[in-house]
Amino acid sequence: MKTAEEIRSALSEIENTIAEAKKSPQAADEVLMLAVTKTRSVGEILTAVESGYLDLGENRVQELCDKHPQIAGVRWHLIGALQTNKVKYIIDKVALIHSLDRLELAAEIDRQAAKHNLIMPCLVQLNLAQEQTKSGIYRNDLDGFIKELAAYPHLRVQGLMTIGPPEEDPEAARPLFAELRNLRDQLADKAYPHLEMKHLSMGMSHDYSVAIEEGATIVRVGSTIFGPRPPYKPAQ
Repeated sequence: MKTAEEIRSALSEIENTIAEAKKSPQAADEVLMLAVTKTRSVGEILTAVESGYLDLGENRVQELCDKHPQIAGVRWHLIGALQTNKVKYIIDKVALIHSLDRLELAAEIDRQAAKHNLIMPCLVQLNLAQEQTKSGIYRNDLDGFIKELAAYPHLRVQGLMTIGPPEEDPEAARPLFAELRNLRDQLADKAYPHLEMKHLSMGMSHDYSVAIEEGATIVRVGSTIFGPRPPYKPAQ
C-alpha cells in the first residue's frame, strides 16, 4: 500500500503524462482521469479525493455500495461487468455506466431508471479484440445494437468503451483505440437522436497515455495511483 504522499506524487506524475499525451493531434481537448477504486480502502480513496479527483471508477456493485455512503461529494462510475439483477442497487448512485453490452441489460437499466425518474448515461462496451474472457459486443454488431437502444427512453448513450489487450507493450493497444475513435465518429455522423457520442472510455494504468493520444476522453487508472491491488475486504 502506498502512503498518502506517494499517492499524491503518483497523481502529479499522471497529470504530467496526460498533459504530454494531449499534444497528439488526435487527443481530446478534455480528458477525465477516473481513479479506479477496486479493492482500495476508503483512506486511500480519500487521499485522491482530497487531491481534487472527484470521479471514481468501481468494478464491483457490492464495493460501490459499501463505499458510496462513506465518501461524499464524488461521482461514481460503474466500469465493470454489470449483471441485470444488480442494476437496482446502483442506478441512483452512479453518474455513468461504462459497460452496457446487451439488450437485456439495457432494458433493465431503462426500467430501473424510470422508477427513479432519471435518464441513465451509459457507454456501449465493445470487445474489439474478440477475446473470449472479456465482455462487450463485437464491432459488426454495433450498428444494430445502437438502433435497438432507441427503444429505451430512460437510457442515454454517451459514447463507447473498450479494454485494451493484456500485452505489456502499450503500443499493442493503439490500433484498437484508434478503431474505437473511428467507430465513435461514424456513429456521431449518423446523428441518431438517442445518442450523444462525446466519450471514449479507454486506457488503463499500462496504456492510458496511448489511449489519450488516440482520443480517449476518459481513462481508468488504478494501480499507477495506488500501487499493487490488495484483495477486497467487504465492509463489516
